[in-house]
Amino acid sequence: MEIKLEYQRRETNQVQVGNIFIGSDYPIRVQTMANTSTNDIDGSVDQARRCIEAGAELLRFTTQGLREVESLKEIHAQVLTAVPLVADVHFQADVADAAAQVVEAVRINPGNYIDPARKFRHIDYTDEEYRAELVRLEERFVRLLDICKAHETAIRLGVNHGSLSDRIMSRYGDTPEGMVESVMEFLRVAVQHDFQDIVISIKASNTRVMVETVRLLVKQMHHEHMAFPLHLGVTEAGEGEDGRIKSAVGIGALLADGIGDTIRVSLSEAPENEIPVARQLVDYFADEESVRYDGSVTAEVLDNIGGYAEVRYTSMEEDWETFCLQAAAECGRLLWEYKAQELTMVNPHFSETKLNFLSKDILQAARVRIYKTEYISCPGCGRTLFDLQKTIAEVKAATAHLTGLKIAVMGCIVNGPGEMADADYGYVGAGRGKVSLYRGKECVLKNIPQEEAVEQLLALIENDRNAK
Repeated sequence: MEIKLEYQRRETNQVQVGNIFIGSDYPIRVQTMANTSTNDIDGSVDQARRCIEAGAELLRFTTQGLREVESLKEIHAQVLTAVPLVADVHFQADVADAAAQVVEAVRINPGNYIDPARKFRHIDYTDEEYRAELVRLEERFVRLLDICKAHETAIRLGVNHGSLSDRIMSRYGDTPEGMVESVMEFLRVAVQHDFQDIVISIKASNTRVMVETVRLLVKQMHHEHMAFPLHLGVTEAGEGEDGRIKSAVGIGALLADGIGDTIRVSLSEAPENEIPVARQLVDYFADEESVRYDGSVTAEVLDNIGGYAEVRYTSMEEDWETFCLQAAAECGRLLWEYKAQELTMVNPHFSETKLNFLSKDILQAARVRIYKTEYISCPGCGRTLFDLQKTIAEVKAATAHLTGLKIAVMGCIVNGPGEMADADYGYVGAGRGKVSLYRGKECVLKNIPQEEAVEQLLALIENDRNAK
């Protein structure tokens, strides 16, 4: 069966962020996030300029406190005419208020805007107690909305799979429904108070969870007569070819649906490296001819008990990275849609061995089959407490012989423990020169010296395997 895709963009509100607009009447915007310390003003400005030269249309900075707000004000003064800046705020609602008076947009996380840092504890709320929490949310959020109205500042509501509050988790569990409701609570307040300048992101490191949740959010917004634009990304995608393929699988599935108004490819690399990858994905789906398959993609049911589908992808693309991105962007969605267990790549410009490895990488990125250890790693930001790229390389070198595991390498605790709910083991920055090791959500070794951490991680894994 040949497959044909008709691409049509989802209609959304139009949101102004500084000198650009985000929404279905405008091109899909490409953005990234600085990984410098925001208080390193010179370093941050230099990195901002590199990202802008690479094509970034928005740039986000971590904003932990009021000191970072003051630094962001100076950074903003030096790059003002180039791109809008976004302050990334967690845990500190007062910091969001201050940042909204300095930059064009503020990202807040519904999971920790008014709720305390999650402790993975279950709380039995009565309906009355839960409503009281929503009243508290509204009272605090309206203060930010009023500031944003006065300063013409946009808001990004950014939910991550790993940062749902204990309140949401207690009622909805660790589910797409919980992630969607975490967003909708804030959107209902915004609509009630006539605030429309909101862009939403709802991310996960698991591509299937990410795609399912965004689709569910779109349906729920439509049901409640909302049409806010969406920012897409696979969080903690990793680095290198694996990170690019994983991002393309998740982002591509949604772009093929016509969903997405701005994207970020989150790589554990220099942020300017993210921009060309994101731009390739955007341009590919913006070119209508490129997504009319015309026989380049087929799916068929093969003989076996019960039957299963195989997706066959044919391409004449000669550039390997471009080929990988396009194949991943198209095939992930089809693997899920047809419940396929097999993927075959056809391209005369590359060896059969290379094509087979790519097939396996896409199958793994789509969580259809697991062939090798998967590394979940954050892209880094001003909160990162160690050399992320060097550490990832060390962890990979020490664990490359293992198979079937998911290992997370996280720069800090903002999303780390939560995102590692999908990982078997985690390596998380806990302080300067200190690392904590996790088994799933459980911290099993706390604040150990960084120079011992990789060896201790390997010992933990081997001890668990021997215990079995």
